[in-house]
Amino acid sequence: MRIRGDVFWNWADPTLHHRAHDETLDDGTSMDVQVRLSRTGATQLFIGVYAGTGMALHEEAFLSRPGESMTRALAWGVGRARCLATNQQSAERQVA
Repeated sequence: MRIRGDVFWNWADPTLHHRAHDETLDDGTSMDVQVRLSRTGATQLFIGVYAGTGMALHEEAFLSRPGESMTRALAWGVGRARCLATNQQSAERQVA
C-alpha cells in the first residue's frame, strides 16, 4: 500500500479521465505515473516513486506539459520515474 504525500493529494482529481502506468522493481520499489487532461485541455502528469514499505521517496506533478499528448507525456514520465527509482537505489547503497 502506498503512503501518498501532499503532492499526490494536491494533484488528485478523480473526476478527470486519466491513464496510469504502475511498475515494481525487484527490490520492491514501485513507480506510479499518471497522465490526464485538465478541464481546459492541458496535459498533466504525476510521477511517484515509493519504497517497498509504501513510503513516498519522490513525488512530483506537472500541471502542464505543453505540446505533449497524453501518450508522449506518459512515456516521458515512466522514463523519469525509472531514473529516479534507480538513482534512489544508488544513493541508498552509497550511504549504507
